[in-house]
Amino acid sequence: MIESMKKYMKVGIVNFMAYPTTIKGEGSILESAKKIANDDYFDAIELTWIKDKDTRKQVADAVKTAGLTVGYGCQPRHLTTGLNINSLDEKVRLEALASLKEGVDEAYELGAVGCAFLSGKYEESKKEEAFAALVKSTKELCAYAKSKGDLKIILEVFDYDFDKKSLIGPASLAKRFAQEIRAEYDNFGLMVDLSHIAQLHETVEEAILPIKEYIVHAHIANCVVEDPTMEGYGDLHPRFGFPNGVIGVNEIVHFLRVLMDIGFISEANRPIVSFEVKPWGDEDPDLVVANAKRALNLAWAKL
Repeated sequence: MIESMKKYMKVGIVNFMAYPTTIKGEGSILESAKKIANDDYFDAIELTWIKDKDTRKQVADAVKTAGLTVGYGCQPRHLTTGLNINSLDEKVRLEALASLKEGVDEAYELGAVGCAFLSGKYEESKKEEAFAALVKSTKELCAYAKSKGDLKIILEVFDYDFDKKSLIGPASLAKRFAQEIRAEYDNFGLMVDLSHIAQLHETVEEAILPIKEYIVHAHIANCVVEDPTMEGYGDLHPRFGFPNGVIGVNEIVHFLRVLMDIGFISEANRPIVSFEVKPWGDEDPDLVVANAKRALNLAWAKL
């Protein structure tokens, strides 16, 4: 592509993954957010819970001043605590839902346009019951968000049998779920992640085309899936070029092309398309971010 990618999408980064010491809502959140805010490569930043109210206010001011679009990720609220939004134990489900509602409140404080979450683990023999619980929780969450403004509620599609083992799940179930929620709430959408597609045993087309009308957000990420003995195996989002990683520049090109073909990436839409990369071991987070920028630059040039 000769034209700038900025014309077609808002390039973002998942701050709490690039700087993982912040993933539990503590640490150098303001410092890392300011690094992104000062880098005009980025148009968007994805933040998560910020436990300290003063820090939350400072981060909100910083990203607003810099003109960044903000996405809010509730995923750490559940992945670091074991909460499950589709638990069949009503007490557990309500606890998870309460946490997501707190996330919605924080998202509004940060000026976010969307609030993302993931479905929880499930038992295959009780899959339909878990699906019903997820629908119930999501509809309540959508209603809660809608009562406060125009925040979009976004379910990120994860693997169902590899690492996170979430209910949603394969494209067919993601489509069924999105249809059911969107029939009642227009502030709902899906997020696709390139690395999760590899973990779902689906091609990009198989993962995206069935749910194309519900996609509102996308992640570009890498993963190692071949052998559990390999370094970085799992849903760990290592840098591009990581040993045995399955996502590289060519895969990013393919992903972007399909997203463009369905009209998701477009001048009219300019959606958030974020890197989700994480330092491995003692890697410098800033260098991992630089790696991601170079990978996207090259992919866009090949598009």
